[in-house]
Amino acid sequence: MAGCPWSPGYSMAAARPAEEAEDGIQKWKKEDEKEEEEAGAGPCMGEEALRKTPEEGKPDLHPLLNRWALWFFKNDRSRAWQNNLHRVTKFNTVEDFWAIYNNIQLASKLSSGCDYALFKDGIKPMWEDSRNKRGGRWLVSLTKQQRHIELDHLWLETLLCLIGESFGEHSQEVCGAVINIRAKGDKIAVWTREAENQKACYTLGVSTKSAWASPQRPSLGTRPTQTQPPRATP
Repeated sequence: MAGCPWSPGYSMAAARPAEEAEDGIQKWKKEDEKEEEEAGAGPCMGEEALRKTPEEGKPDLHPLLNRWALWFFKNDRSRAWQNNLHRVTKFNTVEDFWAIYNNIQLASKLSSGCDYALFKDGIKPMWEDSRNKRGGRWLVSLTKQQRHIELDHLWLETLLCLIGESFGEHSQEVCGAVINIRAKGDKIAVWTREAENQKACYTLGVSTKSAWASPQRPSLGTRPTQTQPPRATP
């Protein structure tokens, strides 16, 4: 992959406020609040619980190196593109990641025209963001037949690579990742910060290809960001 041919930016599908992604988040939060109320209101709490200080009673959380934001998109051509971009939630611990992931729809269950995006907090999933506009993306394309076989696995592996900082010394070059659900076929892309950093691009490409290894052998490619992409994809 000499030369690391990076490429025109990425086109995001438009999206409505994220009812599909947010329903699971709200359900999880309500259940969590209900459990807290029941735990505090009951007259019988058990001797061990009573003896614990607030600090001792807290579970040990595992912080991530970065805070991440989950975004949702749904294609709605009747609305302005900016109004269709919705941030669902933020998190910065391993436990919060799994709580969110287990309470939203799997990517393979989303309707055509929807996207999920996971980006470092403060970076919006659009090429116009100052930390994206000089970058590129590593892209894997999957057929419709692979949606129910490979898609969810590949997307989860991508998410774990991001939050686990699996790109080594070049992890700071990663901005985030996007998954597009489309009628003709789906795509997963890892967005990078600086396309001209060819050493980092190559290393990121090798790591990404390893994470995306599968029996179905999805195609892997790159896209430069020299021109702005159209605002929406069919």
